[in-house]
Amino acid sequence: MESATAREAPGAETPRAPVPPPSPAETPAAPRVRPRLVFRTQLAHGSPTGKIEGFTNVRELYAKIAEAFGIAPTEILFCTLNSHKVDMQKLLGGQIGLEDFIFAHVRGETKEVEVTKTEDALGLTITDNGAGYAFIKRIKEGSIINRIEAVCVGDSIEAINDHSIVGCRHYEVAKMLRELPKSQPFTLRLVQPKRAFDMIGQRSRGSKCPMEARVASGRETLRLRSGGAATVEEAPSEFEEEASRKVDDLLESYMGIRDPELACTMVETSKKTGSVREFARCLDSVLGEFAFPDEFVVEVWAAIAEAREACG
Repeated sequence: MESATAREAPGAETPRAPVPPPSPAETPAAPRVRPRLVFRTQLAHGSPTGKIEGFTNVRELYAKIAEAFGIAPTEILFCTLNSHKVDMQKLLGGQIGLEDFIFAHVRGETKEVEVTKTEDALGLTITDNGAGYAFIKRIKEGSIINRIEAVCVGDSIEAINDHSIVGCRHYEVAKMLRELPKSQPFTLRLVQPKRAFDMIGQRSRGSKCPMEARVASGRETLRLRSGGAATVEEAPSEFEEEASRKVDDLLESYMGIRDPELACTMVETSKKTGSVREFARCLDSVLGEFAFPDEFVVEVWAAIAEAREACG
């Protein structure tokens, strides 16, 4: 006896109800196409113009520049934006304007100088390139180092008393120099950037020349990060620029370093906190390796608050 349920013929398909088309609200959005970011670059002492892309941090940037010019990444000491000169005001930090022109300064001559520390401070401000080289960003007028003609802004510090410091961060190098005993000579091995003919003899930042005119870069920048992918962001606000400048000044006075990217990170951290105590805790979790003293953190918090009030 057959059941009341109709049997399916072999191979027959059960008819399916038509699927209604998705409503406009349900239509998945097309993925946003990321713009192709291509930057122009030259070697600061002179070269053809190269084009680079596809980097997310400073080490990758140096690798791309090195590949473009057939050199080793370790040959690059630092980069400046829109100027081929050793101009620390145009030093590449953690942000690049989308139309900025990148000049790479490569290793030149090595030199050794003997220094006798007659005062607590040598008069040096140290920064680093984010890829293993610490170098001189500023020389204080009338200081011990200022009296040694062979030492110039832009020189990379390769060794102290024949002890290599390649790979050390700027704050580590500044600490080593600060802890050297007084009245005892020590040796610095320096590497100066390779210079074009018109840069020979330049000890510090010179006057502007037509080649240095800054290319307008709009309001967007490429933000390079030590961890994670680079992101295209709006240029810093007036408050962020002023606060970062004040924090960078404090880094120099307390630690003998200048680091705009570190200053920017500290300002960003402050925006997520509501008190100096909470700010200190966040700095410990984000930048614990610096071991900032409490009085420094308090001054940074006050400087950021001052910048916020000044900028409305």
